[in-house]
Amino acid sequence: MIVLSRCHTSKAVEVRNMDGGGDGKYEREGVCKSLTVWRKSLLFSCNGFTVIDSDGKLVFRVDNYMDGHREEILLMDGSGNPLLTMRRKKLMTFVENWLIFEGEGSEEVCRSRSAKKKPTPIFCVRKHMNLLSSNSSVLAHVFTGSSSSNTRFLYVIEGSYCQRSCQVLDESRKVMAEIKRKEAMSQGGRGGISFGVDVFLLIVRSDFNPGLAMSLVLLLDQMFS
Repeated sequence: MIVLSRCHTSKAVEVRNMDGGGDGKYEREGVCKSLTVWRKSLLFSCNGFTVIDSDGKLVFRVDNYMDGHREEILLMDGSGNPLLTMRRKKLMTFVENWLIFEGEGSEEVCRSRSAKKKPTPIFCVRKHMNLLSSNSSVLAHVFTGSSSSNTRFLYVIEGSYCQRSCQVLDESRKVMAEIKRKEAMSQGGRGGISFGVDVFLLIVRSDFNPGLAMSLVLLLDQMFS
């Protein structure tokens, strides 16, 4: 349960004032939504993520996040309502797999529900492993349902998450979402000042679910941080 009285409200103000939220130039093109992702929680005692739009409105938050590998991550909307749950798939394999559930899909909740009401995964995300080459730009594949054994994927993620430069591509190689470095103009409008890797942009096409895009960011952070 999220105790709102413990929220670090000054952090929210700081996020809004950093650079006005997302980068509006992408939204003016009429095909994308621009979000600013801040790798901090609004709660005092939690690590997490805070996501705001180009108007400075809080749209997503993650407060149960821990550095390093954990088993479950809950993505919430700005009011603290659960949107998507990511759970590590327990397999005896070197390949890292995660399942994405709608709403609150933690193991504890699943155990408390009857078989008919137990949530089923809507996506499976598999970290790409290429033992023959270290130069592959592929980071992960996204599949529908609970299995990543299918040879046909729904989306592929390419680039470098560590550099905050990667794309989510569909089967036709169309860019559905993109992670980019966030920059602010220096005084006089000359060049840009990077916010580093803890504050970055998530650009999402209008026909792609922003919640899914943010869940992929969280999983990339688990896989490659």
